[in-house]
Parts: sequence; structure tokens; C-alpha cells
Amino acid sequence: MHSAPRSNSTILDVAREARASKTSVSRYFGHERERLSPELQARIAMAAQRLGYRPNRMARGLKGGSSGLVGMLVADIRNPFSVAVMHGIEQACRERGLSLMVCNTDNDPSQERAHLELLASYRVEGLVINAAGSPDQELQALTERGIPLVLLDRDVGSIDADVVGLDNQMAIDIALDHLQAQGYRTLLYISEPPAEASSRQIRLKHFQRGCQVRGLNGWIHDQRLDEGACLHRAISNFLSHQTASPRSLLCANGRVTLAVTRVLQELGVTLGDIGLLGIDELDWCALIPPGITTLAQPTEAIGRAALQCLLAEPTSGRTSLAPPYLHPPTLMARGSTRR
Repeated sequence: MHSAPRSNSTILDVAREARASKTSVSRYFGHERERLSPELQARIAMAAQRLGYRPNRMARGLKGGSSGLVGMLVADIRNPFSVAVMHGIEQACRERGLSLMVCNTDNDPSQERAHLELLASYRVEGLVINAAGSPDQELQALTERGIPLVLLDRDVGSIDADVVGLDNQMAIDIALDHLQAQGYRTLLYISEPPAEASSRQIRLKHFQRGCQVRGLNGWIHDQRLDEGACLHRAISNFLSHQTASPRSLLCANGRVTLAVTRVLQELGVTLGDIGLLGIDELDWCALIPPGITTLAQPTEAIGRAALQCLLAEPTSGRTSLAPPYLHPPTLMARGSTRR
């Protein structure tokens, strides 16, 4: 007869049920599962299922062992990019027998500091950081405690950690080349405040440089997206500017693309006559007639690369800004950039 499931089963109970050693069971629920034979793994899995056993990750961490937890700090969990990358990280964690713990800062530096301390208290295997502010001191303290760090999308000052995300310079180059090929010569680049994120700064600077190299007339506007009237005025001014060259708007991310699309609809703009291209592919972009051209980020690959980088053996010096950490986007050409 099989033992009845019970919630207070211990690792020793599982070992007895599986006719295995306690060490083998520990390896199965740790990071050494591959050292066990497939037959032994199957016995332990069945025994744990019959007994309703779940490993106590917190207790394992407090004893100085492996907690099996990976921490992730996101600046804004409502951002579709953050959600998509989070899914990639979670899938990669699951394949390695790890669990993902996520904290959202809502772009609040004080929340960011509190969440970093919370994640560290759980003795996580490492942290994936999508920074909202500049938590240099807090991150430096974590690295000194031996906690591996990977920065997602945004660099953080003096912290010696790899940055995983989009190849922002390549993204701007692809966008400008596409718009130029479609005949657009006067461009308005719209971004959230660049000072708040290194990725925004890189995209903005490369836009300026790229327009100069290509002989394009580049305009720039940045603001917080909750200032709707300001965005409406900026786009209206751009569209009313007297120029013979075809015009297009280039949006720095998906949130900006959504806000700009709303304004263009209010103004009765025909997409294509006025171009529109956004960085980030969102589901609704293909549904707005005649379809909005985007640069799709490989979010699944970025998430998996972040975990791979986090669990990799430490090397001397930074390896950021090199493959496989920076990923190319994919151009999704639609009617909004067809004149």
C-alpha cells in the first residue's frame, strides 16, 4: 500500500518511500539532479507526489544551502516588455528546477531599495535587475555579498555587471533605414524622459547621429506619458510645420506608441501619409488599420539569456555590449510606413 499524502512530509519520509538516500533526494530537489539515474529520479518524483512533499526553500537557504530562488526586480510590471521578458526568465528557471520571485518598484527608488533588501534576505541564487533609479550603493553591497547580478535593459552607473537586452543602436539604424527607404525625410522622435534609463539615452543619441549621417531632418520630443496635453501639442506642432518632405513619427517604446496612436486618431491623421514606427511589438499594433510598423524585441531570448548570464561562471572584467547579451530586433513592416 502507498503512503497517504500529507502536508508535513519531510525529506527523510521521501527517501524512505523512494528507497533512496537522503543525499539523493537533496540532489533531486537541488541543482544536482543530473547526477542521479533516470530510474532513481522517477522513484523520488513518485514518492514526493504520493506524500505531497514540497521542499522548504526558505529553510534550505537559512541553512546556507541553495534556496532555488532567482529574484527579479522590474521598474514597471505594467510594461509589456517587462512581462514578456519575465515569461522568458520564468520558463528558463522552470527548466532548471528554479523558482522566480518578482518584485515591482513602480519606478519608485525607495521601493526599489526596499525590494532589493527583501530579495537578498531570501538568499536568492542571483538577481535580474531592471532598475528604476540609480541604486549603485545597494547593488554594490549585494555584489560584495557574493550575489550574482544581471542588469536588464538598463545599465547602472559603476556596477560591474552584464547588461542583457536589445541592441538599441541597431534598432535605431533599422528604423531610420526603413523610414528613409519609404521616402520619409522629416522625423519626430518621441521618448519618455531619457535621463531615467540608459537604454533611452542610447536610442536618443543614436537617433541624432543617425539623422545627421543620413541627411534626415530629425526632431526630438521627450516627456512623461501622463502629460497628454503636452504630447498633443508636440505632435500638432510637428504636423503643422511647413515642409515639402514626407514626415514620420518614431516612438521609443511600446507605451509611447500607444499614446502617440491615440493622439493621431484624435487628430484624424491617415497613417502612411504620416508615417508611424514604434520600437516594441504589441498585439494591437497589427489591428489598427492599416497596421503599425514596429521593431519586435526577442523578449523570450532576452529573458533566457538573462538567466544564462546570471548562472554562468564569473569571468574577469565585463562582457556586456557583446553577444549573446545584446539582441537584434525584427522589423514588422505594415501600412503605417507605406506612403
